Amino acid sequence: MEEKEPIYLLKRGKKGLLQLIFSRIGIALVFLLLQVLLLVALFEYVSNNYVHVFYGGAIVVTVFGYMFLLNSRSDSSVKLTWMVLFTVLPIIGIFLYFYMQLEIGHRLEKRRLVRLNEESSQLIETEPQLMEKIQEEKDLLGVATFVGATGPYPVYENTNLTYYPTGEDKFLDLMEELRRAESFIFMEYFIVGEGKMWGSILDILIEKAKEGVEIRFLYDGFNEFSLLPHSYPKKLEALGIKCKIFAPIRPFVSTVYNFRDHRKICVIDGKVAFTGGINLADEYINEIERFGYWKDTAIKIKGRAVDSFTLMFLQMWALDDGVLDVENWLNRPQEVIQEAGHVIPYGDIPLDGDRVGEFVYLDILNKATEYVHIMTPYLILDGEMESAIYMAAKRGVDVTIILPHIPDKAYAFALAKSHYRTLIEAGVHIYEFTPGFVHAKVFVSDNSKATVGTVNLDYRSFYHHFECGIYMEKVAVIPTIEEDFQKTLAQSQRITLEDVKNESVLMKIMGWTLKVFAPLM
Repeated sequence: MEEKEPIYLLKRGKKGLLQLIFSRIGIALVFLLLQVLLLVALFEYVSNNYVHVFYGGAIVVTVFGYMFLLNSRSDSSVKLTWMVLFTVLPIIGIFLYFYMQLEIGHRLEKRRLVRLNEESSQLIETEPQLMEKIQEEKDLLGVATFVGATGPYPVYENTNLTYYPTGEDKFLDLMEELRRAESFIFMEYFIVGEGKMWGSILDILIEKAKEGVEIRFLYDGFNEFSLLPHSYPKKLEALGIKCKIFAPIRPFVSTVYNFRDHRKICVIDGKVAFTGGINLADEYINEIERFGYWKDTAIKIKGRAVDSFTLMFLQMWALDDGVLDVENWLNRPQEVIQEAGHVIPYGDIPLDGDRVGEFVYLDILNKATEYVHIMTPYLILDGEMESAIYMAAKRGVDVTIILPHIPDKAYAFALAKSHYRTLIEAGVHIYEFTPGFVHAKVFVSDNSKATVGTVNLDYRSFYHHFECGIYMEKVAVIPTIEEDFQKTLAQSQRITLEDVKNESVLMKIMGWTLKVFAPLM
């Protein structure tokens, strides 16, 4: 008997060069290029025909730009990058900076987010008796106060947590939880790729849709470049799965393309939620090999805290039309859970300037007394984060960072290495995971605090991506997270100052050069 072939993403084949050129993406890129060329031509015309006015205006605009920049709220490293651009490209740099400040293309998005946050502010809240209880827990209260002021992110107790040290572990449990779904499944992911992982999940989603389960699937528009066709949402709709694309590629110049949905969220029946670094593609479960062994992590949440992830998803789902549909999805009955500790699920929205993901990391670093153990794929630090890591190590905290030994991006590897000397000299222990690539985003500290989520240690996560995570204090899963860190550390090689000195000249030059422009990458 012939074995049934899985659906595997409604197979579409590899996109050739001609197919890409004449596709919707190709046409959009052509229109974007034409708009850029038109701006360049206008710039050339003005500079050639009105030379005195042009250069006089350039001086005035550059001085004004410096004054505006120095008085902005930007991080010092971000300011330095723009100052270099202002100096080297006085007109183009100024134009680019103010173009970004004008928020062309995402002003409507920003207004909708503000309104959606306001509408959501009282839908879920920290229970009054719990808020009274944590008044004496100053560390938790500080995080709760800051994070709670940026959106509907309450504190929860009695939360059951399961930590997954690999993508394979998460995948198997996710499949089981999806099969148990009775009411709804909400999924929001940054990367979706053809293969066993997504194909197997898709088979389950199709069956569940036939059973009457509400399925909603949201993915980032950059998948249109190489992974999914523009028509993919319609194909899923035909199978009973509601689907939306976040920030699809359109043929107009806009700053909206700089903001991506980097979240990984799955919510099932309002009772179970998953988040972490794991996307829906086969490298995440080591079904295929790209950069050696792929080390990633995730976490499963059960209990009332799942409401926060449900609401995060529904806010993003409503971003295109502004209609927040929560009536049937929040405050659903929960099983009785008795667990120690507290958690705060949080989201990070790049349009509000609050940098919640970075704040959570900074708070852990600044309050640590014994250790902070970190797993991250990238080390592209702004001034605040570098100073926090530096000072934690200087005051005697064991700060240990595990990074990939086999990178996915050469430029990111070079930028990470540009920080090695400063951090190692301060006492930071830096290791590289020798079997392959670390994609985990994990902080664990002092046997009492941890966070697992989607936030990388880089500018894109801190400033430009929609992110999420869960902050944990004194919960039962923290020793498991630390145990996984130690197991990963045992497979990693320590980087010494001698290693830094022996690094290739090309890698050093690349790191030094790119570091100047890191905030724009």
